Amino acid sequence: MRKKSKEELAVELFRDAGGILTMSEALKMGIHRRELYALRDEGKLELLSRGLYRLTEMPEPSLPDFAIVAKKIPKGVICLISALAFHEITTQIPHFVYVAINKNTHKPKLEYPPTRYFWYSEKLLTMGVEEHILDGCKIKVFNIEKTLVDCVKFRNKIGMDIVLEALKMYWKREGANLEKLFEYAKLFHVDRILKPIMEAITSG
Repeated sequence: MRKKSKEELAVELFRDAGGILTMSEALKMGIHRRELYALRDEGKLELLSRGLYRLTEMPEPSLPDFAIVAKKIPKGVICLISALAFHEITTQIPHFVYVAINKNTHKPKLEYPPTRYFWYSEKLLTMGVEEHILDGCKIKVFNIEKTLVDCVKFRNKIGMDIVLEALKMYWKREGANLEKLFEYAKLFHVDRILKPIMEAITSG
């Protein structure tokens, strides 16, 4: 039986990991830089962002920008308009990936994709987080109710028209949970702002 080459073993490790690895992850797995560069030059690896490689034989990622952010900013959480798009309660097409990060951390250095950062307290950052496996990556995104409350909180930064549209779309969809929505609103002190808006939407 023929012994597998280092490049073949590297490809197998990429497959087992879901197809996307940072250079540091690859090095920890025992893949040498030589193999990474050789596979890249052969077209078997694609450079998604600096130090982030994707196995080209894998299916095209459905949300490539989210995958890059998840790998490069593992403690970040997809938020605001990007989270609205993920939950399908906006007609907006985000021009940035909106990412929540801890207020005590430095701004990440990310050349691509275009990213907007929002600094959150530990409480804001860790509450209402969902984890999804997309394109072989673990993506962290705020749940739908937490996302809506965040949008109300940051309404001056993202635009009230976007907030109103999202709340209307949420109310129309099956499974809308106003009790849960107002629980988050009270925790983050926007219930007085949210209440008249939802009264107008639900009575309309």
